[in-house]
Amino acid sequence: MCGIIGILYRDKSVAKDLVTGLKLLEYRGYDSAGIATLSNGSILIEKDKGRIDELNVKLGFESMPGCVGIAHTRWATHGAPDKINAHPHTDCENRIAVVHNGIIDNYNEIKSELVRKGHIFKSLTDTEVVPHLIEEYIKNGYSFRDAVIEAVSRLEGAYALGIISTYEPGMIVGVKQLSPLVVGVSDEGMFIASDINSLSPFTKDVIVLDDGEVVFLTGDSYEIVRLPTRERVVKKVERIEIDTQFADKEGYVHYMLKEIFEQPVVLNYSIRVQEHYLNLMAELLDRSKEVFIIGAGTSYHAALLGSIILSRVARLTTIPVIASEFVSRYGDVVSVDSSVLAISQSGETIDVLKAIEFAKSRAATILGITNTLASTLTRVCRVYIHQHSLPEIGVAATKTFTGQLAVLYRLAMVTGKKRGKLSQREMDEMKVEIAKIPGVVKTVLDRVDQQVRALAKKYKDTRYFVFLGRGLSYPIALEGRLKMLEITYIPSLAYPAGESKHGPISLIEKGVPVVFVAPPDETRKLIIGNIEEMRARNATIITLGDEGDNELRELSDDFIPMPRVYPLFSPIPYVVPLQLFAYYTAVLLGRDPDKPRNLAKSVTVL
Repeated sequence: MCGIIGILYRDKSVAKDLVTGLKLLEYRGYDSAGIATLSNGSILIEKDKGRIDELNVKLGFESMPGCVGIAHTRWATHGAPDKINAHPHTDCENRIAVVHNGIIDNYNEIKSELVRKGHIFKSLTDTEVVPHLIEEYIKNGYSFRDAVIEAVSRLEGAYALGIISTYEPGMIVGVKQLSPLVVGVSDEGMFIASDINSLSPFTKDVIVLDDGEVVFLTGDSYEIVRLPTRERVVKKVERIEIDTQFADKEGYVHYMLKEIFEQPVVLNYSIRVQEHYLNLMAELLDRSKEVFIIGAGTSYHAALLGSIILSRVARLTTIPVIASEFVSRYGDVVSVDSSVLAISQSGETIDVLKAIEFAKSRAATILGITNTLASTLTRVCRVYIHQHSLPEIGVAATKTFTGQLAVLYRLAMVTGKKRGKLSQREMDEMKVEIAKIPGVVKTVLDRVDQQVRALAKKYKDTRYFVFLGRGLSYPIALEGRLKMLEITYIPSLAYPAGESKHGPISLIEKGVPVVFVAPPDETRKLIIGNIEEMRARNATIITLGDEGDNELRELSDDFIPMPRVYPLFSPIPYVVPLQLFAYYTAVLLGRDPDKPRNLAKSVTVL
């Protein structure tokens, strides 16, 4: 996730206010920053790696001249966090500057085309294709405005853009597709930004753009058109009261809640990881004699589910291992024929790094999935995939877990196709279904939030919880248990439901809450029997199940109805109510969900 802001004033410098806006966006990314302004017919750019305050001193952001400007604070996705890859990016003639939040799926295709036509690229970012593509259309006789529309019509992916140009020095263009972008209106000028909060020092009057909309701002007016028809859109300016205390949290009281509700947006990014890297990783997995998937904490739960997914979809046998146990369990069998797929949100988890250090010493192939570009994990992997889940501040992982799952599903699909275990028809069907998952998660959040708040109030004083699931749902039960344990400090157990009678059932007595994860898959009939076993011992049954499953509803004391979903992908939406359950319970108990005791975001000690 990156933060972008653009300001167009009629008669005063924008630089100081761009810095103010950037500071309110710094929570969205903080490895590099940059500003472009228009002055005396030229585009001036200052940018580098580092935090905004230090760059303001080093580069003199606030002294940049000009009444029109765009700015960016970066969370690296394509290309390392350095000066060359920092935004804004320009065309060959430095007449067009662009800032970007999101991912352009087809940038390689566009870049190759533009290179053949003589364009010279300086960075490794996907963003840089945008100014060059606009430049190419202008060379072919298009006006700046038409060139922008033609260029963005070719882009695929999730993106918000801010664009300025010497061709139209009194204009800022904003483009929204899946990534957030709002317009601000004031007596002094016009604004675009990644969120409303960053505009709070300047205006309360905003227009929220919808996907596929392009806005053209001048000093005292705006025009919005919808792609691909170019139909003009009329939108009402809304007055928004903003509590700047929570500006970096987008109005949420805690980062954890913000990050839970961010999942529909960031899943669009994670699902769109580059096919090229998926193919490279799939090829190496297919060649391996054995494949180990390692992780710690939540990432281990992703590893466990990833193993099941790769088995089902790609018919690939893998061994999920807790990273700290890897060497003692499997060190003697790791060899040049082995692959180790390491999953780590931070890319710095010491147990994971130690495990892959050992595996490398045995000549194993190291692969990785991480949310942090330029982390240690990315430097030691033969192939890694950046999951694009955006910065996660809360200690308890939420959106990074579902992002890891999205990448693992995509990897399993590509690997299955490569191994001949998945037909093109099956592949096409799964692509359609996984593309629906962000929307399903949005539906879950809209429907169950109030119900889960009430459940938290009802169960906050319980002595302990038990979480049960089967098959794909067992790792989700583990993750639900971990969230409850991490941030509420309530003792909790999680087991495969079939194992519950081999020990955990001894803890069941009247009123003990047992949470069942029970999507409508092949395990449903079996889990009905497990529910009956717990009911017979007077447990209180809380069930997540399909909204139309009346049998489950009748067997449950509390039933959380879930929207219908393609069964293979049920783990992603089904974990969301468990995240909310833990969050609201923690808040009611007076815990700080963002900073649970004794825990850290990145564990860097053995």
